[in-house]
Amino acid sequence: MMESHPLGFFIPQDARLLMLGSFPPPHNRWSMEFFYPNFQNDMWRILGHVFFADRNHFVVQGEKRFNYQLVVDFVTQKGIALGDTAQKVVRLKNNASDAFLQIEQTIDLNDVLQRMPLCSAIVVTGQKAAETLCSIAQTDVPSVGQSVPFYFLDRTIRIYRMPSSSRAYPMALERKAEFYAAMFAEVGMV
Repeated sequence: MMESHPLGFFIPQDARLLMLGSFPPPHNRWSMEFFYPNFQNDMWRILGHVFFADRNHFVVQGEKRFNYQLVVDFVTQKGIALGDTAQKVVRLKNNASDAFLQIEQTIDLNDVLQRMPLCSAIVVTGQKAAETLCSIAQTDVPSVGQSVPFYFLDRTIRIYRMPSSSRAYPMALERKAEFYAAMFAEVGMV
């Protein structure tokens, strides 16, 4: 059965960075109505570690969920837009694994970037997101922690490939955070 993306895109005014995953997990795994909603996904812990030296900064104390308002306020203040590379998918198995995600429709990158005139960087969070975006952008897929240029209208946008925030990706949270911290430093956000 085909699924359409349940969230669309979150684009704060003056967003300078676009963060793209592949596609949200099934809704029964969500702990909040926002991007990276699965409490088992470490994206908000990675960003808590990078920006606040506290992996639990975005976690509601004593609960297995993230603080939606804290997350939204943070990405809005930082100018981080969020979305996914896939807009319509078929799950070949009823799970969140990218390995079993058949993409039927991808991001309309031109449309999203036209809505983000200050965007100078795109971050892809995992292998499938990287392959999908770089195919659209017609550029090589960078190695984890690296970037490649992408030319859009009158600007150069760097595409950064970060390690997946999924716990299935075999790398310690602190090591993942090092990659994200280096990228945020390079784009002038930390």
